[in-house]
Amino acid sequence: MQSMEQDIKNQLKNWGKLIRKYQKPDTKKAVWQMLNTFLPFLAIWVLMYISMDYSYWITFGLGFINAFLLVRIFIIQHDCGHQSFLKSRRWNNVVGTFCSFFSTIPFEYWANIHNYHHTHTGKLEHRDIGDIDFLTFEEYRKRSKWGRFKYRVFRNPFVLFGFVPVYYMTVSNRIPSISVRRLGSMEWPKMTRERISQVINNVALAAVYISLGYFLGWGRFFLIQLQIVLVFMMIAFWFFYVQHQHEETYNRWQKNWDYLLAAIRGATYYKLPKLFMWLTGNIGFHHIHHLSSKIPNYNLEKCAKENPILQKFATVMTFRESIPLIFNKLWDEETKRMITFKEFYRLEQMRFG
Repeated sequence: MQSMEQDIKNQLKNWGKLIRKYQKPDTKKAVWQMLNTFLPFLAIWVLMYISMDYSYWITFGLGFINAFLLVRIFIIQHDCGHQSFLKSRRWNNVVGTFCSFFSTIPFEYWANIHNYHHTHTGKLEHRDIGDIDFLTFEEYRKRSKWGRFKYRVFRNPFVLFGFVPVYYMTVSNRIPSISVRRLGSMEWPKMTRERISQVINNVALAAVYISLGYFLGWGRFFLIQLQIVLVFMMIAFWFFYVQHQHEETYNRWQKNWDYLLAAIRGATYYKLPKLFMWLTGNIGFHHIHHLSSKIPNYNLEKCAKENPILQKFATVMTFRESIPLIFNKLWDEETKRMITFKEFYRLEQMRFG
């Protein structure tokens, strides 16, 4: 493990120079991406509305497609939050806010927390901010029976990818849930402004939904929109999980943490079929994205193809290979990998009798 980490440091010591040219936003590419994302999404939404007169199964099928297009819309919002999608900060904020009315995720508040995640990913002190929380082997071992039961419920796939996204959409994104003091590096005035922007986003989103519900019909509108948003949230949670909680991910206490290793080893290259890479805004190149969040999503594939060295040490994973990751539950500091509950009890017996 130490040998590999040293190899990464040696062979990628000039990683900043490798990626520099891909960090430049391209207005033409950005505008084209907005057109080829929003127009199909709106067209399919209209088809869903019409299809309800014929068969809800057609509506459901179209909704699944639109949920993936909403992922693509959210990637645009996500890039705007990194100020990487367009050259202008003002237009990044405008487009990002516009996207938030589709994704329901408040732009400024979420972007700030997500940027914090980028500078702290892989640090065990900050694992629950901007990512899916987990326990270490020792933390779980020291928990009471009730504490273990609660954690097992939380990490159950039906809860983690079903209930938790609903809670995230209806509670976490509506009420400021991250304490300013916990974020340390953030200043009170800045965070206060973001909290105010979150309240404004809630009010504006409610106004948009109520207006559309009134004009299009409450039942139809909410049945269509909630299906799209809920499936989108489930997809998003799956991606966050796969891209950071694979077996050989990177987690260290802050004093031993390294930015380069956290990006290359802590995030995956989720190698999906080309259509799904397009639908998910190339976020499968997650290790490159974590190297530099300033690379817009439309430049990630080019960066990967022209710099194969960036894939040399990455954890490459297909969808089929990612399915068993649902059993990864705990971080074992001794073996430096994610383990299952079954492995935990076996290792606990070996180490403590």
